[in-house]
Amino acid sequence: MTPDTAASSVLPDMAGPIFLGIDTGGTYTDAVLWTEAGGPKGTVLAKAKSLTTRHDLAIGISGAVDAVLDRAELDPAAIKLVSMSTTLATNALVEGQGGRVALVMIGFDSEDLARDGLTAALGTDPVVFCSGGHDVYGNACELDLTPLEAALPELANAVSGFAVCAYFATRNSEHELAARDLIRERTGLPVTASHELSSKLGGPRRALTTLLNARLISMIDRLVEATEGFLAKRGIDAPLMVVRGDGALVSAAFARQRPIETILSGPAASLVGARHMTGLDDAIVSDIGGTTTDVAVLDHGRPRLDPEGATVGGFRTMVEAVAMRTFGLGGDSEVALQEGVLAPRLILGPSRLVPLSLAAAHHADAVMPHLERQLRAPNAGRLDARFVFRTGIPDRFAAGLNKSAARLYADITDKPQPIDLLLSSSAQNATLKRLVRRGLVHVSGFTPSDAAHALGRQATWNVDAAKLGAELFARKRDGRGQLVAASPEDLCERVLKALTRWSAEYILETAFAEDGLDGAATVAHALVQRAMDSDRRISRLAISLDRPVIGLGASAPLHYVGLGKHLGCDCVVPEDTDVANALGAVVGQVRVTVQAQVSQPEEGLFRVSCGGGLLDFDEEDLAIAAAEAEVRSTAAQRAAEAGADEVEIVLTKELRVSTVDGRRMFVEADVVAVATGRPRIAA
Repeated sequence: MTPDTAASSVLPDMAGPIFLGIDTGGTYTDAVLWTEAGGPKGTVLAKAKSLTTRHDLAIGISGAVDAVLDRAELDPAAIKLVSMSTTLATNALVEGQGGRVALVMIGFDSEDLARDGLTAALGTDPVVFCSGGHDVYGNACELDLTPLEAALPELANAVSGFAVCAYFATRNSEHELAARDLIRERTGLPVTASHELSSKLGGPRRALTTLLNARLISMIDRLVEATEGFLAKRGIDAPLMVVRGDGALVSAAFARQRPIETILSGPAASLVGARHMTGLDDAIVSDIGGTTTDVAVLDHGRPRLDPEGATVGGFRTMVEAVAMRTFGLGGDSEVALQEGVLAPRLILGPSRLVPLSLAAAHHADAVMPHLERQLRAPNAGRLDARFVFRTGIPDRFAAGLNKSAARLYADITDKPQPIDLLLSSSAQNATLKRLVRRGLVHVSGFTPSDAAHALGRQATWNVDAAKLGAELFARKRDGRGQLVAASPEDLCERVLKALTRWSAEYILETAFAEDGLDGAATVAHALVQRAMDSDRRISRLAISLDRPVIGLGASAPLHYVGLGKHLGCDCVVPEDTDVANALGAVVGQVRVTVQAQVSQPEEGLFRVSCGGGLLDFDEEDLAIAAAEAEVRSTAAQRAAEAGADEVEIVLTKELRVSTVDGRRMFVEADVVAVATGRPRIAA
């Protein structure tokens, strides 16, 4: 069976609501039907996969869900909850994709862009500086939005959204709100304000988080809209939930406003699913997809969270999420040769390509003749086995392209075109890469998935295209003029072994980092490399992990077979590993955290800041009590908005005081409310 049709179904005669889990990944969309009945782990009633269709996500979603409903022979009206996870936001950040956004900085200057990777994240997107902002106690500086007003007419037609960040907006949000309202009034475009996403200090990193959120809004919007539309057509009248990056569930409406919180959604769901399927409390979980490999740690049955915020695509955000390390390595990773050396090694990723076998499965007439043409040439070409085609998203998302990019985009069609005939100069390579980063076009080329097809270890797509791609790649020559592989089969074996070896390195890098070491540098050390390869000389070295590895992903059974020998531990691949994310999406809980700060801007004045609003009191106890009431009320409200049913709220309080001349002096207090509960289901 192929992943498009693979499904299993055992519909027991049991009571209890039935839940539908969906995971929209970079390559596949998974669906699973699950019920709490049938044992401590519940029962997987059916599962299925369909190709993700980025230009119209509803197609991939409907393919997977229709398949799982058919296998289960289930009336759609019996489904009482739908929950989904997605790697789309994660993949977009790893690949540098997303909409073009204008960043509005209030109270900051150009030097602040150099901090926390903000300049790199901004790229060529516009930025507007306005005076204003607040101090640490929430006192306002003079606000001047004149530069923003002057820029809005041009920006309204050049960007897909806005990100607004004001100095100390977490202590007073009034300037961000003023800018947000002005932008919405003049442009009607989506606006993200930084205080809505984080209550932490650190303006540039908060601005970075806000910028990335604004870029992702249209993408997550399309995903939710496609899912809601599909569910309505199938008669599924049930609440729709989305997995956040910390593994918690939130309502779809909540996720649409805060899409940045869905980064690492898929990986977080996979952790929840891994724990549910294996019962292992302590493990390293490695989830390999088409675009990325995500590695995280389970401790005492719970995923470790990153207290500093999630890092994805090289950017450290303020999003509380699973302490997940995301690497650009997957079944659809670009296979390339190391440059500038005589004996180059194979490089995998971080870019994702559409596998040749997949492109040819849908467009054989556009792919096969050109692969054969290139193979008839006497020498290997630099752009052999490379094709490009549009992703299919609406043309309005191409706003802001320069002339050269617009011309090239106009020449690209919905069918794959060989790049060696499309590009007329080397300079157009950079232009093409910009179109890829904007998510406007796909590039197809040779990937590990093609290597597996060529060797007969997968048969999902067009095997002949995979074999031709391997043959074209094997004709390449190294710096000494020698062929890079003895045969296409030899090349494919090396690609698959390299993927397993790189996977082991990334898992070990994560383990070292969790132990407080420089993970990448430690793994690169010659002694560690020798130990991983069991390279026994006079000195014998060994390395091992203190816990097993849980391998997740549809291709995990293929790529993780030899993983244990590199890491000195067991590798467990669960039976339902191919739908771990979708399963994890329906077994989680809603969880919302709200924080308030109590400060003392002057003696005898105690100021409560929560959600950007301010309350002043003349007694410490009154301020603390007000902060507790505020976070409790806000947490209950947000949990309800996030889709929770019966909510349990836990309060924690941290006081910072000092003693001066024997007298107690209040400095600051943090009050935190965490609201949790199972998601609301249909009656």
